[in-house]
Amino acid sequence: MAILVDDCRWSHRDHVWCHMVSDTSLDELHVFARELGIPPRGFHGDHYDLPQHVRDEAVRRGAVPTTSRHIVRALSAAGLRLTASQRRAYKHTLP
Repeated sequence: MAILVDDCRWSHRDHVWCHMVSDTSLDELHVFARELGIPPRGFHGDHYDLPQHVRDEAVRRGAVPTTSRHIVRALSAAGLRLTASQRRAYKHTLP
């Protein structure tokens, strides 16, 4: 089991953002996000969005830096990947 983060490349609201996923379990992902202090609104159905400073802390805590393509493959292999329309419809609630 691993938490994966890609490079921060998406600018929005004075930050550059990346994605954080689990390659096996949303439960694992939510626990890691809570430990980082990421609010539930950062979850988008299959990933969290992280600004650069939080990504840096995630890596210090053991998240594995990787490419965006690898993240998509890992989510798909784990059966966790949502389509764009599913992500747009996702309501920001945690289990």
